[in-house]
Amino acid sequence: MDLLNPIVAPWLIAGLFALCFGGLSWVLLQALQEGMQAYQSAYEADTARHLSDMFLFIPPRRILDIARLSALIAFVVIFLLVGDVTRPGGLLAGVGAGLVAALVALQAPRTILRLLKERRLARFNDQLVDALSSMSNALKAGFSIMQAIETVVKQGRNPIAQEFGVFLQQIRVGVRFEEALAQLGDRVPSEDLSLMISAIEIARRTGGNLTEVFDKIAATIRERARLEGKIRSLTAMGRLQGWVVGAMPLALLVVLSLLDPVMIRQFVTSLPGVIILGLVVLLELAGAWFIRRIIRIEI
Repeated sequence: MDLLNPIVAPWLIAGLFALCFGGLSWVLLQALQEGMQAYQSAYEADTARHLSDMFLFIPPRRILDIARLSALIAFVVIFLLVGDVTRPGGLLAGVGAGLVAALVALQAPRTILRLLKERRLARFNDQLVDALSSMSNALKAGFSIMQAIETVVKQGRNPIAQEFGVFLQQIRVGVRFEEALAQLGDRVPSEDLSLMISAIEIARRTGGNLTEVFDKIAATIRERARLEGKIRSLTAMGRLQGWVVGAMPLALLVVLSLLDPVMIRQFVTSLPGVIILGLVVLLELAGAWFIRRIIRIEI
């Protein structure tokens, strides 16, 4: 028995280490799986909300699949461009740069949807001025508020015709007028629409003249749009300077890559180089945020 101890003991210790490592790996995999499921649920819920707001009937799962495929492609491409499997530093640099590119690509579809939603909201606000004028003329001709809204829907200019069409459909299926207005305001986060909804509710309670209210709201929106255009023209130079300053490090990196590719490859595959690049990215994002806050003026 004493002769077997030197032989059995290392195997026993190795088995215990393997058992502990396997248990820890199983726990980490379970936690990772639960985290991925929670992220998938949150991602699909947020994507479904954006799609429904834009009347796009696309399964949110497809958007998530596209995001995952984009992240995988971005990781492989950046790793092949930056990484160097022959050196530990190059391997670490490739993995780090690939993970950053994968995270950006993973969020890209949802960012695009958010930008499309903002553009749709801007078109809605532009169309609201004409819709208010049309509704005011309809009320002057003796139409009711429902008939005035129907005239906007019949014009067929999306997205305002879509949103008002949903409002009319809710009224037809028995939803109270006030609730339908509230849901319209929840679907379209527009300050101008909120002003119109408040005016309609006050006029219905107090018996005010909606035609004059709609004309004044339309004039207010036009004046606000004029001021916003003037502010955009005055801050155009600041925005251009921000783009130029933000693009200078990237342009310098491209130029140096063409002039001395060996030096740049050694730089991006070394640990200090990766740290410097990470700091540059953080400073670029911070500068873009500060410039955006400076030139963004709320009216």
